[in-house]
Amino acid sequence: MLAGDEFISSPPKKTVRFGGTLTDILLKYERGETTDFELLKHQLSDPDIKDAQIINWLHEFRSSVAYLTKDFEQLVSILLKLPWLRRSREVVEEYLGFLGNLVSAQTVHLRPCLSMIVSQFVPPRIIIREDDVDISDSDDDEENLSENFDTCHRALQTVAKYVPSTLQFLMPILVEKFPFINKSERTLECYVHNLLRVTVYLPTLRLQILELIVEKLLKLDVSTPQQDIEDAEEAANNSDSEEKSTEEGLFDMEEDEERKENKVSPSSERMAHPLAERLDILMTILFAYIKDVCHVDGKLDINKTKDLYRDLVSVFDKLILPTHASCHVQYFIFHICSLKSGLAEAFLDHLWKKLQDPNNPSVIRQTAGSYIGSFLARAKFIPVVTVKACLDLLVNWMHKYIDNQDTGANAYCDVALHGPFYSACQAAFYTLIFRHKQLLDGNLRKGLSYLQSLNFERIVMCQLNPLKICIPSVVNLFAAITRKYQLVFCYTIIERNNRQFIPVVRSGTGGDFVQMCTNPLDSFFPFDPYVLKRSKKTIDPFYQFWEELSAEDLENLKKPIKKGTSEDEDDDFLKGETPQNEGVVEITPNSYESNTRSPVSSIGSPSDCHAQYLESCAH
Repeated sequence: MLAGDEFISSPPKKTVRFGGTLTDILLKYERGETTDFELLKHQLSDPDIKDAQIINWLHEFRSSVAYLTKDFEQLVSILLKLPWLRRSREVVEEYLGFLGNLVSAQTVHLRPCLSMIVSQFVPPRIIIREDDVDISDSDDDEENLSENFDTCHRALQTVAKYVPSTLQFLMPILVEKFPFINKSERTLECYVHNLLRVTVYLPTLRLQILELIVEKLLKLDVSTPQQDIEDAEEAANNSDSEEKSTEEGLFDMEEDEERKENKVSPSSERMAHPLAERLDILMTILFAYIKDVCHVDGKLDINKTKDLYRDLVSVFDKLILPTHASCHVQYFIFHICSLKSGLAEAFLDHLWKKLQDPNNPSVIRQTAGSYIGSFLARAKFIPVVTVKACLDLLVNWMHKYIDNQDTGANAYCDVALHGPFYSACQAAFYTLIFRHKQLLDGNLRKGLSYLQSLNFERIVMCQLNPLKICIPSVVNLFAAITRKYQLVFCYTIIERNNRQFIPVVRSGTGGDFVQMCTNPLDSFFPFDPYVLKRSKKTIDPFYQFWEELSAEDLENLKKPIKKGTSEDEDDDFLKGETPQNEGVVEITPNSYESNTRSPVSSIGSPSDCHAQYLESCAH
């Protein structure tokens, strides 16, 4: 018997509302008495059940979980469907304890537990009824969403602590639960953010999670051609202009005008293209993750940065390099390289090994060449000394290639035979177009001597004829610049190549049409301008832009430099306009001809008519 005070201070025996403890109900069920068991299932499924009742039977389940048999898996299934995150703190803590006991006592329930936790990585679904139709949507306005995500990660850490095999089962579930790309931006944003949080406390999964995220981002990227993005933005801008013009016509009052000038549109950073909007949000998250991992207390942590760089390069090799004409996702490697110059050099060295290795497939070697040229041209953080080192490697390799091929049976122009060579040539030409002013800056005579030492003339004049294969806009601007500095005269070869181009007549639903193959390499420049509005803020400070060529630039470019010119002579083209790491490059080709570009070069790219004009001026 308990004394009065002992009775008051002792906790009551935990029972369910229809009488009996959990153990009693389970024993009755084993004897064939199922009434109380069915009542228990009904109570667990009741959305109006009180927190105190949940705590009671969760506590009993924790003490009885080791004795549950397969007959009671349906009870566990009901418990895992319980909306525990939206309950009181006491219920949440009790539930976390229940999960730990469940998976440690019976690992057969590990996968269902992990699946339940991961399913909470997105905002809860709410049902909206419109015209007798139930529409499911994410509840973005939940106040406790961030706190709920924190609790989910606590639950995942608890399970991983008790069951070492968690990592083996978790990754397939993360892949399975990844939302489709047509889900709401908020759903995708929350899931990717939570995936990246998992890498913080389960670092062995980081590489696999990064691969999963980049794979999904690539699907978004290749589904959203840059031309479609720009068309959508242009249409949206035209629509806004028409709306504004209508408003100004209706309300032409000073106070209205002043209010409109001061008004900031909340959607000004939104992309007009819906898939581009999703991609922009997810790229912003990925860039923020890279920054947070690499910095500790605001300072760059070299070891953590190197570790993340290795993982990202592995993802790059597996997913990015084999993907043709992606527009934006590859910028994650651009971003991490901008944090430390040594990483940029390591990345260039990595690409160089890909390019020169004959054991790699030709398409991979050609793509590596495209990345080298585009990276050297666009990355402001790469110093001139590194540009020179890379040009030396490229040009010396090209000369050796010519030595081996120019007099043999394969000494003729053929992309299938010499694709990597042509890719290396285009990378060198493209780099020179962007960087020639920096290479000549400070000491013109020394700079010209360096460019002459590269012996571009031998490359251009060789039997393999790279000017015939490279993109015409690159060829024409390279020809103009090398003529300007009397490095090589390309126009005779260009004219001969133009006469050899045979138009291809194709039949289509609209009738026959003539097509010229102006990009036989099927090459692209992976670091063409980045157009996603939010995430481009991370890229722009380190990105080398260009401006349209002015009439004066065109005139200067067609005037050759006379031999014996001193670096002290007054030449507007050579003085005061050389882009430093903070400047802009004034001469650049389109990545593609207007009829073959994919993706389309972005706003600010000069039209190829500049290059054609320069070519015509040479005669």
